[in-house]
Amino acid sequence: MTVDADLTVEPAAWRDPRRPLWPLALLVPALPFVGFAVWRAGGGAWAWWLTPAVVFGLIPVIDLLLGDDRQNPPEEAVPRLSADGYYRWLTYLYLPAQYAALVLCGAVWTRGALSLAGAAGLVATVGVVNGIAINTAHELGHKRERVERWLSKVALAPTGYGHFYVEHNRGHHVRVATREDPASSRLGESFWAFWPRTVFGSLRSAWRLESSRFRIRGRSPWTHRNDVLNAWAMTLLLYAALSLALGPGVLPFLLLQAVVGFSLLEVVNYLEHYGLARQRNAAGRYEKVDPRHSWNSDRTVTNVFLFQLQRHSDHHANPLRRYQTLRSFDISPRLPAGYATMVVVALVPPLWRRVMDRRVLAHYGGDRARANVHRRGQSPGAQSGSRPKAANR
Repeated sequence: MTVDADLTVEPAAWRDPRRPLWPLALLVPALPFVGFAVWRAGGGAWAWWLTPAVVFGLIPVIDLLLGDDRQNPPEEAVPRLSADGYYRWLTYLYLPAQYAALVLCGAVWTRGALSLAGAAGLVATVGVVNGIAINTAHELGHKRERVERWLSKVALAPTGYGHFYVEHNRGHHVRVATREDPASSRLGESFWAFWPRTVFGSLRSAWRLESSRFRIRGRSPWTHRNDVLNAWAMTLLLYAALSLALGPGVLPFLLLQAVVGFSLLEVVNYLEHYGLARQRNAAGRYEKVDPRHSWNSDRTVTNVFLFQLQRHSDHHANPLRRYQTLRSFDISPRLPAGYATMVVVALVPPLWRRVMDRRVLAHYGGDRARANVHRRGQSPGAQSGSRPKAANR
């Protein structure tokens, strides 16, 4: 695994150039309040489309103008950078803003004063905020500190996707870029075909992983210590509290925004490993995860807004590494644009395949057999044979 050495500066001279920019990540949960103010001022239904317009319209344009930033922090600076609470608190602060936006928009919904276009915009707005909150949960859920793991579940509660806490850490990171992973998309597979496979496959996997953890100890999985059940309980408690406070009419809104939110997560999953495959070694086991198994992007603005999720290769190689220390690798396959742009492209299968299929094949030197290829009617393990004998990270 090699880092772009020419993009790494001397540690004595190094200062995080993005330090003043990281708070911009909190702009996303603040946007619903801007939309509310515009709506109250007579802006009409379009005001509730402000958040999706900024995330999937304005940010891609700024990304294109500013381009990439591939600078890596020197390893000598990583301990100091990791210990700096400034970065940690920015992830913490996303959560109260996220919940405040949910309550505000839930109250607007129950008033019933919106047109169909306004109601759809309201759902999309909160879905985007809570979908991006899953990325914050992703950052928190990988850490050893108990409070961060707990906050990860809190961030997941509005979308009802608490099982992601189990499946992502103990399922996806083990099986990434294999046919056994429901969250790794395949060459030729559209997002719309991937969606049911990953949504229901990840749910099943999370329950199997967590119930096995208890059964191997001779205990029942039906306990409050089960991380799937206690995460779902947070969602039930949240929805019940909002129903009591705002009325049962808020429930359709909560369910709709949850679908938008976790679908945003899954479209990001779709583009992160599209067509990439880990090969089997002579022992029949999958090779270790390395930077070749994730699509990366160094687009500056989206990396700031997503706590550097786009440096996904380093994250998979080093899951405990904090977002501010993630590195860009020269051997990682690169997306032609940032996630904010590629999410939109992924929703249009012909456009996605025109843009991405040739890049997958180029990554494998034109050898389609080395890619993770979608074959209709094929069982998950059919392409690669039996399941791996041992798991990697």
